[in-house]
Amino acid sequence: MSDFINNYGFLIVSMIFGAILGLSVYLPLMAGQLSLATPGFYALGGYVAAILSTQVLKFTGNLFPIPLLLLEMLLAGLISAVLAIALGIPVLRLRGIYLAIATIAFVEILRVFALNLEITGGAVGIFAIPQPFQTQIEYLWIALPLLLLSMLFLYRLERIRAGRALSAIREDELAADAMGINPTYYKVLSFTLGAVLASLVGAVSAHFLNTWNARQGTFDASIIYLAFVLIGGSRTFVGPVLGGIVLTALPEVLRAMAGTQDNGLSQFLRDGRLIIFGLLIVIGSVFYPQGIITPELLKRLHPLKRQQIRKDEV
Repeated sequence: MSDFINNYGFLIVSMIFGAILGLSVYLPLMAGQLSLATPGFYALGGYVAAILSTQVLKFTGNLFPIPLLLLEMLLAGLISAVLAIALGIPVLRLRGIYLAIATIAFVEILRVFALNLEITGGAVGIFAIPQPFQTQIEYLWIALPLLLLSMLFLYRLERIRAGRALSAIREDELAADAMGINPTYYKVLSFTLGAVLASLVGAVSAHFLNTWNARQGTFDASIIYLAFVLIGGSRTFVGPVLGGIVLTALPEVLRAMAGTQDNGLSQFLRDGRLIIFGLLIVIGSVFYPQGIITPELLKRLHPLKRQQIRKDEV
């Protein structure tokens, strides 16, 4: 068991991070907003942590203090929240594919800035980011509580007035506006919450990966994170969690299937991740338009809900 944890500690923590990033995409979708800005805020959070730890604090000890890591996460979240509000107010007037294109442009702008600014290390990036833990699996002490708190927050959000307002906007924005719901306020709120969540993951990931550069926030990452939600399920927060965990582990499974043989199939399985994810999105959209996990499925799996469904059917 210990050998398994040591060998796959990086993958296990990455799966948790993938689930949280899926939730960050899901939050704007609660209001019907197709935002692909998650990689940009993820990269921004990582740069905040990397710059603070290596250039501002200039920590040179053995283990980076956990309180300083939490401070970095807080600052990353605040900066991302301010930027998300400033970006969301004008951009969220767009809808559908136009909003997606605008958020992709935002990701590319941040990437270009990261490539050309001296403080970000340019194309080389920032190296030797101090570690708060001795082993990679120990990052679960940060990643797992962050995932559980995010799920608890979304569980409550879906059941309070704000969550019902987001659902109403997703179903019919004009009708929600006529009922007295302010669509702009709730769309900016969901967009900002998603941005903050992505930046928190980025701040921890910078230490986890020990290096940070512009490749962390790209359009390719937008497609991957979107796949987490579309395949896992876009109508309940459980879907992105499952999608993020499974699809983060999928490349490792494909590498294991490819083995060490040097042939066309193994090369495709190793390097064709985006193609496979694209096919999964297309297939999933056709056969599972709401994703694998739907609210109806969760009701049938819940013991009390299942009994109520049976009574209603009788």
